[in-house]
Amino acid sequence: MSGHVFHRRLQHNYPTIHRGEGVYLYDTAGRRYLDAAGGALVANIGHGVTEVVEAMAAQAQRVAFSHGTQFTSEPLETYAAALGEVSPISDPWVYLVSGGSEAVETALKLARQVCVARGEPGRYKIIARWSSYHGATLGGLSASGRAPLRRPYAPLLMDVPHIPPAYCYRCPFGQTYPLCGVACTDALEAEILRQGPETVAAFIAEPVVGATLAAAVPPREYWPHVQEICNRHGVLLIADEVMTGMGRTGRWFGVEHWRVVPDILVTAKGASGGYFPLGLVLVKGELVEAIRGGSGNFIHGFTYANGVMGATVGLTVLRYLQAQDLIAASARMGDYLLHKLESLRELPTVGDVRGLGLMAGVELVADKASKRPFGRSQRIAERVQAAMMAQGVIIYYGTGLANGIEGDAVLLGPPFIVTAAQIDQVVTVLREAIAEVTA
Repeated sequence: MSGHVFHRRLQHNYPTIHRGEGVYLYDTAGRRYLDAAGGALVANIGHGVTEVVEAMAAQAQRVAFSHGTQFTSEPLETYAAALGEVSPISDPWVYLVSGGSEAVETALKLARQVCVARGEPGRYKIIARWSSYHGATLGGLSASGRAPLRRPYAPLLMDVPHIPPAYCYRCPFGQTYPLCGVACTDALEAEILRQGPETVAAFIAEPVVGATLAAAVPPREYWPHVQEICNRHGVLLIADEVMTGMGRTGRWFGVEHWRVVPDILVTAKGASGGYFPLGLVLVKGELVEAIRGGSGNFIHGFTYANGVMGATVGLTVLRYLQAQDLIAASARMGDYLLHKLESLRELPTVGDVRGLGLMAGVELVADKASKRPFGRSQRIAERVQAAMMAQGVIIYYGTGLANGIEGDAVLLGPPFIVTAAQIDQVVTVLREAIAEVTA
């Protein structure tokens, strides 16, 4: 390679990707990798699906681009209707963008404009959670609670109030479920009251936290209580399903596990299965009508917003998920994955195993009894990932879980077509890698 590509990790030696097929990726040296992370929990339908490639080619031959302020398109209108079939928001309005960060940025600005349109211009604050991730834009990063990512840009970030996460393994309140009374939801109401309900526009959170907390699943009472608090104080609820959406947790969307209906839902990653940059914002109709009755315009946009190619790929992936019954497969194989991962608890450095559907995390600790994390200088998570890749298995990892600096975990999220035998291989290699790195 020429060496002129500005890679994210500048001192890393990248193999060169050649092709993908099913759950496997192949590099130019002929090595095969089992993609147990779906890249970054993106490749939900698997690599090399002919139906998607053919749909892309056919649409590109007709028209690849038209600006969203000048045309709509048949794929866009059909996709919006199809999303209504699977969305927890009844008959949602749909806004297409190019990825998760753009989707979150859109949702934050939408929440503000809705408040203005409703005659509540004093509502502008967004409340979020620590140990969260909502994107790389300055708005999304301001809402994010992942300290290492925020730190270099702190002077540029907006002042977004944050509350503790729902993280039972390391409860921020030092309590134990269920005796805690789900104190993490009380923290939301306390923060709304501290800020003044008349100033709060929205609360944003991930149904299941991704790499930042390695698939941390909240107590079953958490999300229903959060919705009740938001409704009582007139605060819009934004569900960040960038990672959890489109079947990753064994339901179309993560909030469905708790029968919660957010006001705004954002998703990306699995929406296109990795075949095209795509993010979605699903919105309750009453919010769109408020803007229609106000300025009449959503004062926001991107060049590729509501694009025809994104809609074509998204629609094809959605129909493929339905035709192959892959949401049920995610739930079924997710149960199997978590069952197999449970055996890792016998390792002295595995502190916790958790997850929902095909989204599973394993947290690693230096001392199991005290939950003491490894020192950051040991780079445990990175070394486990490297050891597994050397054995032909790709995983995702997270750091900073314990205190924003220390705390290592690995995250698994294979395509929904993964088999039991492939999961067995992943868990075997993971066990060996953890034992090797933490010996």
